[in-house]
Amino acid sequence: MPATPYNVKKLSAVLFLTMATGLAASVATAGAPSVTTYGATDSIAARIGFYDERSAQNVVWENRLQRMVEFYSDSLCGGRATGTRGSTEAAFSIARHFRKAGLLPFDGSYSMSFYTHDSLRVGHNIIGMLPGSRKHPVDSYIIVGAHYDHLGILNGRLYPGADNNASGLVSLLSLSDMFSSMKTLGKVYDSSIIFVAFDGKELSMSGAERLWKILEEGMLEDPVTGSAITPDKIGMMVNIDQIGSSLSPLGSGREDFIIMLGGHTLPDYYMDWFSLCNRLYGANLEISDSYYGSETFTRLFYRLSDQRPFVDNGIPSVLFTSGITMNNNKTYDIPESLNYPVMRRRIILIYHWLDKML
Repeated sequence: MPATPYNVKKLSAVLFLTMATGLAASVATAGAPSVTTYGATDSIAARIGFYDERSAQNVVWENRLQRMVEFYSDSLCGGRATGTRGSTEAAFSIARHFRKAGLLPFDGSYSMSFYTHDSLRVGHNIIGMLPGSRKHPVDSYIIVGAHYDHLGILNGRLYPGADNNASGLVSLLSLSDMFSSMKTLGKVYDSSIIFVAFDGKELSMSGAERLWKILEEGMLEDPVTGSAITPDKIGMMVNIDQIGSSLSPLGSGREDFIIMLGGHTLPDYYMDWFSLCNRLYGANLEISDSYYGSETFTRLFYRLSDQRPFVDNGIPSVLFTSGITMNNNKTYDIPESLNYPVMRRRIILIYHWLDKML
């Protein structure tokens, strides 16, 4: 996406708030009347017309993340294999969550069915949109996605898929809540956000391929304007796949890290924003833009999830992950193996970065 005057203005404002925070802290340290950094930043933000985006953090907390992961990893959802009763349970739950968050359905429904590549099963992408503005409808979109399907029950054994990919799904649902809460407070975005819970990832990314086909054929219509959402209107695709674990730390050994692949498809200053948001909003994660330092595995892993159809068609695309672990595709990929405090910080960082992209 181009460095528009609006985007540059937003970055300048963020930098200004950062400097203001430091200035307030310096004044307090120098013995001036007691002024908290948080309050000083809020006051300045109010004067220049900015919301305090940290309010969005109030809707995501560790216990809730764990309860949600437990639900999607439970026997009720049966491992969420495409075309099964457990997958249907998960899909209905996601649709209810989107409705509660105020996302708009497409053509009256949150579910978009498709045949998998083997034509043996019917999958269901669950999709909803948070409009940028109703008064002045926008014609640009960012897609945020995560797959919800997993292996299901094989040979009588349940594969819960807590990290793969209940963690990504729960992160997606949390982001929808965060953006919806800020919109309720009156915030307006320059792009609409399309949230997609993909089905069929484990079956050659059938759900993501189907969504791309629908976009390419102009079959997806904006719920507000009725106009076709075509590929040229998609500014960026963000995918979240396996983001709840700390079992495969980076070289430093820190547990609190995040891997962001695909940054090379974005302007350089977008990565600057990511680092800035990491410091400014308290995530303080170790950031890696490669898959454990390997060029080969970075290229490979970047193409192993639902952003691939978008990458192949020239859409700037980013994958957020905490990497593959020894629990991958095992029966012991369970909710208790995830690191919820770190997962929350990852969600918070992704939210604030996306907020600046809008």
